[in-house]
Amino acid sequence: QVQLVESGGGLVQAGGSLRLSCAAAGRTFSSYSMAWFRQAPGKDREFVSAISRSGSNTWYADSVRGRFTISRDNAKNTVYLQMNSLKPDDTAVYYCAAKPNWDLVADDETYDYWGQGTQVTVSS
Repeated sequence: QVQLVESGGGLVQAGGSLRLSCAAAGRTFSSYSMAWFRQAPGKDREFVSAISRSGSNTWYADSVRGRFTISRDNAKNTVYLQMNSLKPDDTAVYYCAAKPNWDLVADDETYDYWGQGTQVTVSS
């Protein structure tokens, strides 16, 4: 089992920045690829970004590429999502997720563990 706890969400004006964190407890954090997904009201959950177990590979949704940066610190069992140039369309609940492989990283159905989510609201 892996327990994931997100933090860092909040209210920010358009153009601002936030950094989300996801702390993991349980089995060896470095054994898992990590990802961020988000879900806006009335919409399906969508992929945001993923990072491989060592951090050497990353992947981003087109909608956030160039604005968001995913990173991880395996010594601290934490994955981060730095979000810059935020837009109102980025408003959503953000979830972190974990799985032991680097296959189909944008498919939420392939992830084994999920956090409870953190709300991000971007005002115009």
